[in-house]
Parts: sequence; C-alpha cells; structure tokens
Amino acid sequence: MRKLANEELNRLEVDEFKKVKKNPIVLVLDNVRSMNNVGSAFRTGDAFLIEKIYLCGITAQPPHREINKTALGATDTVEWKHFENTLDAVEDLKKAGYQVLSVEQAENSLSLENFTPKSDEKYAFIFGNEVYGVEQEVVDKSDHCLEIPQFGTKHSLNISVSIGVVLWHTVLGPLAPKGGKRTE
Repeated sequence: MRKLANEELNRLEVDEFKKVKKNPIVLVLDNVRSMNNVGSAFRTGDAFLIEKIYLCGITAQPPHREINKTALGATDTVEWKHFENTLDAVEDLKKAGYQVLSVEQAENSLSLENFTPKSDEKYAFIFGNEVYGVEQEVVDKSDHCLEIPQFGTKHSLNISVSIGVVLWHTVLGPLAPKGGKRTE
C-alpha cells in the first residue's frame, strides 16, 4: 500500500469549491471559545461540502492566525456569517426552512444512530461552548436535540470530534446515496 500524494487526491480548487452544489447543512457554533475548534469546524465543513457556518456570540471570526492554524485555508472556501446572539441565527435558519438540531445531552434527545437524515431536508446543527454546551434558551428553540452515544467516563466529546461524527453520519452514513454525497 502506498500513500497518495496530495496531487493524486483530486480535490477541488477554491474557485471550483465555491461553485459546486453544497450539502444543505449549516454548522452553528454557540459561544465556542477555542479558536482551534473554530478552525477545525471550517476544515471539517470543507471536507463534507457544507453550505456555511454561523459563528455566534463570543465565537472568534476569521481572519485569525489561531483559526487558520487548524482551518488550513478552509476559511477561504466555507461561507460564514457572525451573529451576536445565537437565537437570531436560529430564527434566520428556521425562516430559511432548516431543521434546527442542537447537539446536546438533553431530555428526550434523539441518539445519533437513530437519526435518519432525509435527502430533501436542510439541516442546521448547533454545537455549544466547550464547558457549558449549547445554551438552554437555544435548546428550547431547537426543533430537536441529537445526542452522540458515549460509553466511557467523560461527559462529552471535544466539539471538533462531535462535528466530524455528526457530519459523517449525516452526509456519509448508512443511508447516504451511492458515492456518499447528499448533493447528488
């Protein structure tokens, strides 16, 4: 087995990425304090061809050296918008027809393995602060909560890991179309 060189990966150029049809997914970062997590959200969002990222509250915004360290250029490909208040972002998404799901441990949450994304739906996934999670008032305005099952001693996963797990399940999970992309 031989590792592939970057040139062999057939990745899109920035201008091609901006023109290609995206998966109808928006990531919402609710008061995320780590710029490395913000950069990771951009990089993972690029990998799964999402529409955009909403950066809310204290969540840092590009351009910033600490964000770029993990984004590796994805701040140039993935659209983003800042909202002072996450509730304003939720309202904006609902008006645009998105199903809004907080990724949070909550009463009556839906375990991720039981979430079956529909190809004709648009989804917004809210990820919260590294210590406090998604704000309760935001959870209250969400359509549902998704919970990633865990079996160890820790209470949660790092936000960047959670984003990767949820996006993989939504875009490439067992019910995804052949070839993986929901946009096809």
